[in-house]
Amino acid sequence: MTLKDKTTVTFYNGLTTIGGPMIEVAYNDSHILFDLGEVYRPELKLSMEDEDFETLIKYQLIGDVPNFYDPKITGKEIDKDRWKHAAAYISHLHLDHSKALNLLAPEIPLYAGKITAQLLPALNEDGDFLLPAAGHDKGYTREIIAAEYKKPIQVGDITMEVWPSDHDAYGATGLIVKTPDKTIAYTGDIRLHGYHPDWVHDFLKAAKHCDMFIIEGTGVSWPEEKHDENSEEFTGPKNEVELTEQIVKLEKENPKRQITFNTYPTNVERLLRIISDSPRKVVLHAKRAHLLKDSLDQDYPYYYLPEEKRFNDLNSELEVSYQKLLDDDHEYLWQAVKNYDDLKEGGLYIHSNAEPLGDFDPAYKPFVEKFAQKKIEFEALRCSGHADEEELKEIIFEVEPAILIPVHTLHPELEENPYGERILPKRGQTIVL
Repeated sequence: MTLKDKTTVTFYNGLTTIGGPMIEVAYNDSHILFDLGEVYRPELKLSMEDEDFETLIKYQLIGDVPNFYDPKITGKEIDKDRWKHAAAYISHLHLDHSKALNLLAPEIPLYAGKITAQLLPALNEDGDFLLPAAGHDKGYTREIIAAEYKKPIQVGDITMEVWPSDHDAYGATGLIVKTPDKTIAYTGDIRLHGYHPDWVHDFLKAAKHCDMFIIEGTGVSWPEEKHDENSEEFTGPKNEVELTEQIVKLEKENPKRQITFNTYPTNVERLLRIISDSPRKVVLHAKRAHLLKDSLDQDYPYYYLPEEKRFNDLNSELEVSYQKLLDDDHEYLWQAVKNYDDLKEGGLYIHSNAEPLGDFDPAYKPFVEKFAQKKIEFEALRCSGHADEEELKEIIFEVEPAILIPVHTLHPELEENPYGERILPKRGQTIVL
């Protein structure tokens, strides 16, 4: 038996960072790659124009992965004599898992869950979400194949199965990879306190006793804060249902007060729950309403800021004037995205995992200070998209893997495998199973 006849797993990026995992599974003349994101490093202050391929590799924002990237970008041809079968997969919408997908060679099929495949082209409509593809307009998004959940996808000698999971990105999935002799499971980003823990448990059951379990470990990234009630990632509501309940509670406790909010654009399910449960009428910024219309064909009330471009697909009967929102103190809960100086003094603003995301972003502190200067109460209501330390233990317990590989964490050494081996690979390392 040669090395080509064995299952190999190579780890190109995202091992000791929160985000950016790029992992290849290969067998014989077949190989697959997952994910295709970029590590988030706001301190570099790179604009989209600065993010050329050489810069991305230099700062280890993406992995230096051979035989997957577009030769027009790398200047290196793909070795098609060595690799007869290839495919790629992205687990969810977040940029640290999807931003580099346009760098993939166009002839290599790219798979994702149905919701991810629907939303990404809409999110990238203006070309400001994903990195650009060579030879295409700014707003181009390469083809993404919507995988049927739990249905085998054959890539030569390798089979992929995409499973529904739960994260704070709408439509997040996990992956089970089977070669002729091994089974590898990859969680993507995962949690048990979201809207669909049952989906997660089904995925973990399917992955049980796998040969290698690649798990995200965001929840063990801050050991110095594990007993700190003010730790940023896991403070506030303990689950998504509780978060929506707290927003409703704030509305009821403030019947005569301007209330605004914002959420991250890919956290669509949270937004839909807020709209559904809010005692006030929820009004979205037109760009967000357009995203929901374009990707999900759903209509919601919306407004435009002055001089903004208008979207042809929005129902004009649902438009609410910006001035009416500014004057309101009881009828609306509306999404504030900028022009914060226009808001009423004494109002309440709810920041629910929106951008800027937190203290690690240099933009966060001055953002919060703006509201204090305006005498607007700033309420940060977070619910993590990631399993905490105890949930990670439960996830590993349900799978009982032969080999555990922690990725997507500042401290992979803090994740343990009571059921077998734990390996902490280095960047670029190949493990032979």
